[in-house]
Amino acid sequence: MALLTLPIRDVRVETPRTRSVFVSLSGAVVDYCAGQAVWVGGHGQRLRKPYSIACAPEQARIQEALELLIRVGADGSAGPHLDPPAAGMLIDVDGPTGTFCFPDNPREPRFLFIAGGTGIAPLRAMLWHALWAFPDRELALFYSARSADGFAYGDELRQLARAGRVALRETVTREAGPPWTGARGRLTPARIASMLTPEPTRCFVCGPPAFAEDITSWLRDLGVAEERVLAEGW
Repeated sequence: MALLTLPIRDVRVETPRTRSVFVSLSGAVVDYCAGQAVWVGGHGQRLRKPYSIACAPEQARIQEALELLIRVGADGSAGPHLDPPAAGMLIDVDGPTGTFCFPDNPREPRFLFIAGGTGIAPLRAMLWHALWAFPDRELALFYSARSADGFAYGDELRQLARAGRVALRETVTREAGPPWTGARGRLTPARIASMLTPEPTRCFVCGPPAFAEDITSWLRDLGVAEERVLAEGW
């Protein structure tokens, strides 16, 4: 697509340091695959930063908006490219960009998503796309966050788990913060192995570079074929 200037429709707090930013498409059509990103900056601002689109293409069409998960500082600002995002603000959006894409016709009966921190954003888009496009497949998500209040889209994902639509595991790696009775500690090969089954599984990994590299290596050691692993570090 060409560079678009679009208004922010709404901003919602996801975690203490992240915001869900809903960008109104205002009649514009943005064709993208689940997992891709767009470059974003304040209107007229030359500096832009890439953000993964956190909603499936199906969701974007229904709600006529893109969702972006934006990390902010203590003052609410995302950085010099974007003042504290607020409803009504105009932003410049360019893209989509990136090769981290959900495949068109995956054959595997099972999909496993492994997220670290804000790496949940493109994986959320992929997960929802899979729920729409491949309702007969088995979905699983392993989500790692630093603190108990650091799970973006946590309530939504737990609701999907309660409904039996996705098998969900979460772990807190550092300070628990609010009361937390779930798992603690970093992901390990043993924990990843516990999420695999004898069925062929397509795996999608996103998080910090070291996280993505470790998970990719462990999956390979656990016997997952290289062509069945798609990973991205940010």
